[in-house]
Amino acid sequence: MTITAKVLASSGAMSDHALRGDYSAAAADFSVAQDMNAYTPEHHALWRRLFARQVTLAKTHACQEFLDGLNGLDVADGIPDFERSNRFLRARTGWELLAVPGLIPNDAFFDHLAHRRFPVSWWIRDESEIDYLVEPDVFHDFFGHVPLLSHPVFADYMQIYGQQGMKALAAGQVKRLSRLYWYMVEFGLIKNARGLRAFGAGILSSFGETRFAVESPEPNRIRFDLKRVLRSEYRIDNFQATYFVIEDFEELFEASKGDLLPVYAEIDDLPDVAPTARLPEDVSVTV
Repeated sequence: MTITAKVLASSGAMSDHALRGDYSAAAADFSVAQDMNAYTPEHHALWRRLFARQVTLAKTHACQEFLDGLNGLDVADGIPDFERSNRFLRARTGWELLAVPGLIPNDAFFDHLAHRRFPVSWWIRDESEIDYLVEPDVFHDFFGHVPLLSHPVFADYMQIYGQQGMKALAAGQVKRLSRLYWYMVEFGLIKNARGLRAFGAGILSSFGETRFAVESPEPNRIRFDLKRVLRSEYRIDNFQATYFVIEDFEELFEASKGDLLPVYAEIDDLPDVAPTARLPEDVSVTV
């Protein structure tokens, strides 16, 4: 089975390269067995290096909800066994992890989320890819995404996103909905009493973008607005030029749980917004 990233819009991965994972043994839902014996000592050593580097940044740049989940998962010593992690997640939010060969088609991805299953690529990057990876590996998927699945409100949001994805497929609106995933799940920021912090997986799994997103004066940081996000294009090959900022996860859940079809209809005749653009109605968020 050969799949290209071009068909996989749900996470914003839209290049033409053939995916590197082995899809030949995948089940109909694209799940595979996580073979812990396939990981070499070098694989685990690379995980420990990546983890140590990112957790140091996360302590000062990630939201507390992420840190709480990461501490509970206890995965500093090597590539985690998904079933062990599932016992932790099931007890807290009813979520579980599903090993997959890599990016999967939108319909399968949305269906898994709608049923509180999160697909995680089981393989780990090469040494040469430590700072840049074309498609998500186990470190990006696990370190970046999984900790927040233990937070009840964010966990509910992710299920709602999967349900909205199935509706977006039927309505031909996956492109717009994928922007919500990109700007929130991958590159979201939150500002509360602790200050500006990151919760997006694309930020927190990236050594360079963690500091850039939270500290740099260069990018636009804009208060979250659902319609603005759904209209906004994004970068896939560089740090983001724009980040959207929420006050809490309840805000994100409430904005996403209703019928989005009227929202799509309302903005369908409006132009898309370039990644670097500012609109007069945008509300800036300071560092």
